[in-house]
Amino acid sequence: MKARRRFVYVGTNTGMPGNRGNGRGIYLFEMDSGTGALSLCKLVAEGANPWWLTIHPSGEYLYAVNEASGAMGAVNAYSIDRSTGDLQLLNAVSSHGAGPAHLSIDHSGRYVFVANYVSGSIAVLPILNNGALGPTTGVRRDTGAVGKTQATNAPPESFAWSGHDAPHAHMILADPNNRFVLQTDLGQDRIYIYSFNHARGELTPAPSAPFFSLPTGDGPRHLAFHPNGRWLYSIQEEASTVVLFHYDPSTGSLTWQQMVSTLPEGFAGSSFASEILTSADGRFLYAANRLHDTIAVFSIDSRGALKRLGETSTLGNYPSQFNIDPSGNFLYSSNQRSDAITSFRIHRRTGLLTFTGQYTPIGTPGRIVFL
Repeated sequence: MKARRRFVYVGTNTGMPGNRGNGRGIYLFEMDSGTGALSLCKLVAEGANPWWLTIHPSGEYLYAVNEASGAMGAVNAYSIDRSTGDLQLLNAVSSHGAGPAHLSIDHSGRYVFVANYVSGSIAVLPILNNGALGPTTGVRRDTGAVGKTQATNAPPESFAWSGHDAPHAHMILADPNNRFVLQTDLGQDRIYIYSFNHARGELTPAPSAPFFSLPTGDGPRHLAFHPNGRWLYSIQEEASTVVLFHYDPSTGSLTWQQMVSTLPEGFAGSSFASEILTSADGRFLYAANRLHDTIAVFSIDSRGALKRLGETSTLGNYPSQFNIDPSGNFLYSSNQRSDAITSFRIHRRTGLLTFTGQYTPIGTPGRIVFL
């Protein structure tokens, strides 16, 4: 039987003053669902550092950060031609902050959330009926003290020091019930929790606990909910750790349960953890390590606790992003400094990874998303 073809989009770093980037915008690929191979179709949209992408649940629209140089970034909205994969720019609106680093869409499909890393701010952008973005319904800026430069839980002799000079909003997403919105601030070592009024698109600090403080200097970067919606995993960039929280969907509150390293036992030196995802069946968790250049694999037990199964080399330099295709059969690592995506077959029974032999060349790849 002929393998199904799926369109895939990859955002890239196009370069800014003091920031090397070899991409030119958003690239369109076709994925072979049998082998996982990616075939380049075209550069489908040019843009300024469209590093992070997200696709609307309808599959009709794509949203990308636009990290132009200067004080303010933007978010671009595109319509998707599902027959060809082509993108048509609908509009671009302010991200209401500098250095937009992450986008997500609420579960109703009515709002885009954006986290602005440089300015430490977040914004809510309504999605109009035609997929374009409207004026913001809310902007919030992180305030307060930042953490120490040295991570509390860093490996011995680590010099993985990055963002503790100021507040830095790094990720934002709605909880599975669309009732609360969670946001990491790497510089403040906090996970902020907001009540979400989805009728008005407004965020207000959660009454029970407006934020959770992680160990100083550890640098929370990204979050991943377990499919059951009751467990939340946070990856710390500078400590190279994953923390398991029990999540209360009625209050948005977090209760610390476990912390594990993303690096092998005995590791010493510098490494920056980046991305974190759970498998769709909820049995495994994956975490990326930059400099160590591996994907760590963990099993998830009946309490949400993690057990390390091992790690797989990304066979590329500095895996800033990775994603799992909708079938759950393949994991793709975007290796920022070696200008290539490497693909791995996921063994569904064990959770372990095997290199497919596929290197996909692309300049400074970022987020990969599947139509």
